[in-house]
Parts: sequence; C-alpha cells; structure tokens
Amino acid sequence: MKSPVALTLLAPLALSLATLSFQAAAAEAKPVFKPDLAKGQQLATTCLACHTADGTRGVPANPIIAAQHPDYIVKQLIEFKSGKRKNAVMQGMAAILSEDDMKHVAAFYASKQSKPGFARDKDTVTLGEQIWRGGILGKAVPACAGCHSPNGAGVPSQYPRIGGQHGDYTEAQLLAFRSGLRANNAQMSTIAGKMNDREIKAVADYVAGLR
Repeated sequence: MKSPVALTLLAPLALSLATLSFQAAAAEAKPVFKPDLAKGQQLATTCLACHTADGTRGVPANPIIAAQHPDYIVKQLIEFKSGKRKNAVMQGMAAILSEDDMKHVAAFYASKQSKPGFARDKDTVTLGEQIWRGGILGKAVPACAGCHSPNGAGVPSQYPRIGGQHGDYTEAQLLAFRSGLRANNAQMSTIAGKMNDREIKAVADYVAGLR
C-alpha cells in the first residue's frame, strides 16, 4: 500500500497525463463534414454529359445516380481514382477531385429524386423475380433482396440503391464482375461468377422495374 506522501506526489502526475491525453484527443478530432449542395452542383457540371443534370434516366450504358446513397458514390469515386475500379473516363474524372469534392458531388446527386423505370422483357420477369427474391438454390446464389432490400433501395453505407437502374447497365456490371473486369467487390464477383447469361439478363431487367 502506497503511503499518503506517495499518493500526494502521484496525483499531479496523473492529472497532467489525463490533461495531455484529453488535449491530444481534442487535437485529433475533426469537425463534422457538412456537404455543400451548391458546391456539389458546380462540381457536377463535368458529369452532365454522361449522367444528366439530375443524375437520372440518361443513356442506358451509364448508371442512374440520382438518390444513390452518398457514401456509395464517394466509395466508387475513390476507387476510380485509385485504380481499384477500372474505367478510363471515370478515372480521369475522379483524378481531379479531392475527397471533400467527392462528398459534395455525392450529396448533390443523393438529394435528387429518382424516376421510376420498367422491365422490358415480359418473358424473363418471373425468372428475374425468383432470383431477386429467392436466389438460385442449386448454385448457392443468395437472394439479391437480402442485401439490396426487396424494393432495391439498398442499405446506406453498405449496399447501393439499384431499384430502377438501367437494365443494360446492371447487366454490364454483373458481366464485368463475372469476368473479373470489375474487381472492386469480391462478394459480387463470387455471386456473378455462378450466374449464366440468361440469369444475369433476367435479374438485371427485373431490377429496372423495381420501385
């Protein structure tokens, strides 16, 4: 047991250490980032040609990004910039953006209202719905709705919104995951790797009509 004198000597030292620890933590703390929609709109002027002014229903080869979860947009931009996700056009676009710029742009597109799409192939809707809701049991393909939610709204910070997405774009991404051309999501690469062309096309078309 320490003597009263020893305890008296140690008390100021403990207080000093606690103060230094608190100051260090305060110095490391960053202010909460607040995205600027006006700044995001200004930065997004370079995105108009492919994604339209509000990020929705442009050319089917390009994704609809209106109402997309902002964290997902930022993640993709970071991965384009680093080269983890390959696309010559997007790598060039992302290269000039800081992470704060990306957050402004993402918040701008996330603030936009998505517009409903529709499935085009009535002959594959049933198959697409089966895969979306129940997966493909014989191939251990999980139900898409398990991660992307029943209506395709996704889960913020985890899984993207894909309901209403262009069927052509969704199909192209699944094929890219299957071939290894898109390699920034191991889970999706594994899932797409078990699907044939007909299954991919069916679920992509079904997704286009979700709302």
